[in-house]
Amino acid sequence: MSMVSEFKEFAMRGNVVDMAVGIIIGGAFGKIVSSFVNDVLMPPIGMALGGVDFTELAITLKDAVGDTAAVTINYGSFIQAVVDFLIIAFAIFMAIKAMNTMKEKQEEKPAEPPKASAEVQLLTEIRDSLRNR
Repeated sequence: MSMVSEFKEFAMRGNVVDMAVGIIIGGAFGKIVSSFVNDVLMPPIGMALGGVDFTELAITLKDAVGDTAAVTINYGSFIQAVVDFLIIAFAIFMAIKAMNTMKEKQEEKPAEPPKASAEVQLLTEIRDSLRNR
């Protein structure tokens, strides 16, 4: 099997396509959460902490010299990234929990036995009638 045909077979599997869709939706969801954290959640938290802008929180290791930018550790951006992660992780946890709950409900339902055909029902009635004589 050539590498091209093997790759085509791999790429056309259903689970690979589903995974690609999930990655695309996850990327879009990540952008929405980042915007929510940066633009909605962190400004009021910063205001409550005395007007702190988390994007500007940094430790300067070396000051800027001429055209060279300062060397900083931007721990405010790190805090925002951690909040992003926590929100996304919680959303994924809730989605998986809901899926597991639905799966458990489906497993709890007992499967109904298949209904006997008309011929089998008739033969059963004849047998029972002969037994009762």
